[in-house]
Amino acid sequence: MLMLRAFFVFLFVCSAFPAFAQDEPLSFATVERLPFATQVEGVDTGFSLELMREISNQLGREITFEFYESFPAMLSSLDEGLHDGAVANISITADRESYLDFSHPIFEGGIGVLLLDEDNGGSFISALLTRDLLIIVLAALGLLFGSGVLMWLLERRAQAYFDRKGSDALFHSFWWSLNLVVNGGFEERVPQTRLGRVFAIILVVSSLFLVSIFVATITSTMTVDALQDNVDSINDLEGQRVATIAESTSAAFLDARDLSYVGYGSSNDMFADLEAGQLDAIVFDAPILSYYSNDNAEPATRLLPRIYRRESYGIALPPNSDLAEQINRTLLRLREDGTYGELVTTWFGNTSR
Repeated sequence: MLMLRAFFVFLFVCSAFPAFAQDEPLSFATVERLPFATQVEGVDTGFSLELMREISNQLGREITFEFYESFPAMLSSLDEGLHDGAVANISITADRESYLDFSHPIFEGGIGVLLLDEDNGGSFISALLTRDLLIIVLAALGLLFGSGVLMWLLERRAQAYFDRKGSDALFHSFWWSLNLVVNGGFEERVPQTRLGRVFAIILVVSSLFLVSIFVATITSTMTVDALQDNVDSINDLEGQRVATIAESTSAAFLDARDLSYVGYGSSNDMFADLEAGQLDAIVFDAPILSYYSNDNAEPATRLLPRIYRRESYGIALPPNSDLAEQINRTLLRLREDGTYGELVTTWFGNTSR
């Protein structure tokens, strides 16, 4: 009789407090995306994770996060039923809405452009160090050296200046050829043989083209450098070394504009290559680019003031998730009591609310 009574008491408690059957921890997928999701000394943190933690507290549930290497892997984990949801800087798009559910927007963002803001004072030096100009300089030196040697062969028995042994004549012949091109030659060292004079005329005329090519190459290189440094919009990225995250909304945006880019799987790798000078620009979520630019003094960067294709970030959930309505109500409550605003200020400052 005592056992039967205990059984009925247990049934009564379970029916009166159904929350006891719903206290399993929530499991959410995420991906490294400062300032939305990251790990600091083993602690999961970031705006989106802290917001999701506040939501789970309001729901009376524990929550754990699992980091994935890429966005596609994170979203695929929901399709495979591995998690209750996913959170980071997940843009709400029509394509994703076709196979996922989303909460109300948790942040308004968009696509931005981050550029290296290097000092242009070295443009002239960088122009002089280009591969094309180096080839031209080496070719010119070779031509002058060869011309000097040929003139020595033609004039060594007729012109006192060239009456030297081979080892001694190399530099003097080159020097004569260089002065002929630059200054028109020396009156006291005018070629004496007919072939020598004909060759000198050819060398002087050829030097006009050589100098013109040399000057034109420097001018062209510096003009291109100046144009590349003057990036004021997305349309100026043609010819730049541009990067974004592969299979992201930013990648789709660049594809639609036929702009070439390098697709990265990790934002950390992308920023590391920017710091190493291997990239000129990054096209990605503006809040992430702004956070990186403000948090890193080196390298010097600048963010274009325009936001391209504004986007809303949301909490991704499996289709027909029971959590959708609970999360949305809690989000509204967090906005009303000021908790949401405090999180925004903490991670983005007063101007980002």
